[in-house]
Amino acid sequence: MNDSESATPGARVPIAPSPDALGELLAGRWRDPDSGVPLDIPIRAIAIEESLAGIEADLVRDLALGRRYAVVSDTTTERVLGARVARALASIGDVDPVVLDGTPRPDFATVQLLRSATAESDALVAVGSGTINDLCKCAAAGAGKPYVVFATAPSMNGYTSTNAAITVDGHKKSLAARAPIGVFVDLGVFAAAPLRMIQSGIGDSLCRSTAQADWLLANHLRAAPYRQAPFALLAADEALLLEAPEALIGGDADAMRILARTLVLSGLGMTICGGSYPASQGEHLISHYIDMFAPEGRPPYLHGEQVAVATSTMAQIQEAMLSGPPPRLNAVSTTRDDLLRRFGDEIGATCWDECSAKRLSDEEADALSGRIDRTWGDFGSRLARTMIPSATLADVMTRAGCPQTPGAIGLTAKFYRRAVRDARFLRDRYTFLDLAGDAGRLAALS
Repeated sequence: MNDSESATPGARVPIAPSPDALGELLAGRWRDPDSGVPLDIPIRAIAIEESLAGIEADLVRDLALGRRYAVVSDTTTERVLGARVARALASIGDVDPVVLDGTPRPDFATVQLLRSATAESDALVAVGSGTINDLCKCAAAGAGKPYVVFATAPSMNGYTSTNAAITVDGHKKSLAARAPIGVFVDLGVFAAAPLRMIQSGIGDSLCRSTAQADWLLANHLRAAPYRQAPFALLAADEALLLEAPEALIGGDADAMRILARTLVLSGLGMTICGGSYPASQGEHLISHYIDMFAPEGRPPYLHGEQVAVATSTMAQIQEAMLSGPPPRLNAVSTTRDDLLRRFGDEIGATCWDECSAKRLSDEEADALSGRIDRTWGDFGSRLARTMIPSATLADVMTRAGCPQTPGAIGLTAKFYRRAVRDARFLRDRYTFLDLAGDAGRLAALS
């Protein structure tokens, strides 16, 4: 779609159906592009329908999860869908409603509280979006119980993943958890979600480009395992999403189905890879830093809103590093005491444990610099085939109304520069934040 064909907000945009990678994957017929072997996933049912009204009990009954269901929601999602799901499931078993007050915190203390509240149930039924889903998948994993999720907003891509973003002792981590047995999406509920939640889902989808570039960098320089499957799954639906993001603002049903599929497929990519690598790299580290250290009194912002801004930043850093001469890397001079001063004793110590493995010695820096000199042009060409240009990302975000600047998510430029500078120390993944930092260029690019 060119500029003259851009739809106005609210207009219906024709969107062609994508090849059914999702159906083929559920049927066990979708072949891994690396091995050629059909992939198997732990999720048995995914329903993305215009409405689920009247079939909620059928969806759960078919999965044979037992007869006692803990229906977990918060005070908002209980009203939006939770009460309806609880009434439906009462026709096929016993229901234990668990309604978390206010805005639940995605931390380990809440996971423990939820495990206690659902101790007598056979299965958990999450009714919500990011936080409720992460809490339930973590609690279900710890208790060895199955769970399903009735999604309430297209705000993030974690519905179908096996990892959960949980804060442990102040440190935002991606914890191994349990995939849902079933994922159920009512597109009418999605379309009625607050606009910011829809825009958040767009932001969490667009980071595919920067996350893939970071993962390819780690594969190229540090021999990190890499797989094509997550991105092959997404390709057709992502192209449609980029074509008409403004259709989501107008509530277009076809566009909402594409966004829902994109989020579900992105989560499945993480499940296939056994971790969040294909969908969470430098941009998510910046968002995690914001979650952990944002100033007191800052209004709450959604995960995908923060990721949208961080994705814009990462795309610009990646382009700047690739367009310049081959970077020359230096040994990492940051010490454990440096991290304790930056993050505090407890978080600083865990950050040191996380990032120690990617600290470069003089010998490693020289070796990687030599590899970069020999391969930088070819590597840049490889990335160019997978990356979405930063200008295209900015255009899509503008058309969808997504935030793109620190101020748009309630942050000062000074704080955000610090987030970009220090986020790389939160995890052991080697991203373009590390490359720019090890080359002495990160401060100038942030």
